[in-house]
Formats: sequence, structure tokens, C-alpha cells
Amino acid sequence: MTDQYIIGIYPVLEALRIGKDIDTLYIRQKLGGENTEEIISLAREMQIPVHRVPPEKINRMVKGNHQGIVAVMSQVVYSDVSEVVSGVFEAGRDPFIVILDGITDVRNFGAIARSAECAGADCIVFADKNAAPVNSISMKASAGALSVIPVARVKSLVNTAKQLKDMGLNIAGVTEKGNCSYHRYNYRQPLALVLGAEDEGISPTLLHQCADTIAIPMKGKIQSLNVSVAAGIVFFEAMKSRNSL
Repeated sequence: MTDQYIIGIYPVLEALRIGKDIDTLYIRQKLGGENTEEIISLAREMQIPVHRVPPEKINRMVKGNHQGIVAVMSQVVYSDVSEVVSGVFEAGRDPFIVILDGITDVRNFGAIARSAECAGADCIVFADKNAAPVNSISMKASAGALSVIPVARVKSLVNTAKQLKDMGLNIAGVTEKGNCSYHRYNYRQPLALVLGAEDEGISPTLLHQCADTIAIPMKGKIQSLNVSVAAGIVFFEAMKSRNSL
């Protein structure tokens, strides 16, 4: 699977007007004009990330007369996490949501999605900025899981966490400073697990929304796991616990 592009001002503008599923927009630095401003405005309304980049970057992405604008088509149809949660409740199950905060490496993102789908997670949530894209690389790393599990891209993870709490979910952050060991935590409840980037962890504002924090005890000197490895450990502990009901 390869990334698909729409190039040129008018094709991109028309794609936005009719609601095409676009993942990211790249616009040449200093490119202006009424149509460009409309493209940016529509993209913001649709929560599509917009990146101002040097012309060399766009030239490396595509060939031909791109006019300084390239839209990367989404490889998934994004879901509304509140609709997913409501559907799970209606099916008589406790939702299991995964929230990714600042995971920018596409291979880690894909690997986490693969583990989440295998462990029975109901949805993966990430922000429209500072997050890995759903592209051909992350899709391959997920072994196709990103085509199966619902994926939600949101403007604010903090607001989404608040929304999920209002819907009855418990928010738990997976962090090395967690106050509960992963194998002792109660996963048998409506739950959203939050994972942060390896370098910075979960952002303080999002961590503040976590009622619980979960840690993975380690004996080695490094005391650090790749985030996709940590995710897999916790996801399958959750699956084991939830399936024992």
C-alpha cells in the first residue's frame, strides 16, 4: 500500500469541499491567495493538520505541477470515539479505549495498533497534531490492524478524556512512575488507557485527567521499555483480566 496524493490548488480545494478523507496537508511556505486561505480554513474546520514546508519537501513528495499544495489522503475512515463507546455499551460490554499522547514514530504507532487490535481494544485515539500519521509505513507496521480497529483523530486529548469520563470510563495512564503495578490493576471496568511518548511521557495536562497510573516493574539497569513493548504488555494483561469474567 502506498500513500495517495491530491496535488494542486483547485483539486485540493474541491476535495475539501466535498469532504474527502484527507490525513494531512502540505503547503509551500509563503504561498498565499484567496484559494489557499480557503483551503487552510476548511482544513482547520475538518481538523486536518496543515504544515507549511519548504518547496523542496513537496518536490520530494510528488512530481508534476503541484502548485505548492499537496494533500495526503487518509488510509482509514476516522471514527467518532463517543459513537464507538456508545456502541460498545449498547452491546453490553465495557469499552476498552487506547489514547496515544505524542507518539510520533510511525512504526511504534503501527506496532501499538497491532497489539491493541489483537488484545481486543475498541478504538485508538490520537491528536491531530504531534502524532504519527496513518500512512503506508504505519499501516504496514500494524500488519493491517489500522484497517480493522476504529481510529479517532481529535483536536484535544484532554477534552476527549473529559468526555470519556463523563461517559463512565476510567482513565488510567501507563507511566514508569505509576502507583499500581500493571498485573494488579483492575481492568474489568469501562477503561481508557493512556500511553505517552518515550522521551516526555504523558503530558501533565492529560496525566491530570488520569484517575489511576499503571507501572511495569523492571529489574534491569535501563529501567525503560520501548512504548510499543510496554503497550503490548499492558494490553494483554488487560485482555487476560477482562476475559476472565
